[in-house]
Amino acid sequence: MATTARPLPFERTLAKTALRASIGTARESKDLLPEDEANLLAGVRVYRDNCAVCHGLPGRPKSAIAAGEFPGPPQLFEPHQMVTDDPEGVTHWKVAHGIRLSGMPGFAETLSDTEQWQVSMLLAHADDLAPRVTTALASAPTGITGESER
Repeated sequence: MATTARPLPFERTLAKTALRASIGTARESKDLLPEDEANLLAGVRVYRDNCAVCHGLPGRPKSAIAAGEFPGPPQLFEPHQMVTDDPEGVTHWKVAHGIRLSGMPGFAETLSDTEQWQVSMLLAHADDLAPRVTTALASAPTGITGESER
């Protein structure tokens, strides 16, 4: 059960199957907020304060916390790990409810629904952000993600 151990047989398959069943019809949920710079910048604030320590920032190394988690959290601004092809409703569901046994907490009790949708919007457009939004993400203070010295 150590996070440093290899996955048990069928562990990933069972986890993915259970997650898909739990998400259910969330993929049909739509973000009613306007897709504008103000909401994306608000999403940056939410992401930097709550998500970056595990899911990373553009151009920054993985944090020591992220490196020690199992399963490893996707680095959401790395091209091959972005969730831009997920419906925003699925990302919102994950933000609100978390993912059991993965280290991903649910934020339904700590973030407003608006904040949850703002960060979901940010992640849905992670590969095509306006320069001002990208700059806001990149300007996180050094150490905000607990980056290791490795």
